[in-house]
Amino acid sequence: MNTDNMNNNDGINHNDNNRSNQFENLAKKLSSLIPELPDTFQHLQKDLESNMRTGLESGLRKMNLVSREEFEVQTAVLLRTREKLENLEKIVKELENKK
Repeated sequence: MNTDNMNNNDGINHNDNNRSNQFENLAKKLSSLIPELPDTFQHLQKDLESNMRTGLESGLRKMNLVSREEFEVQTAVLLRTREKLENLEKIVKELENKK
């Protein structure tokens, strides 16, 4: 199974980093929809951005989602498993026919 992106030798889970960056980018985009606030209220906008990111992360974690890469890896594993199963079924059928 290919886990190069998920866990390089540096010990960092790169999928989690990528997801965190995606959450951060989404939170920034959402907060950018709010009109620019005066300087005295900038901290409120940053707090809102942080709270949106935290809420998005929490909500998406509860959904138990997987990345596209993880999905494709598991699809490939399933395909190989099906191929092996079909080959084993052929062998069993051939052995049964020899009896």
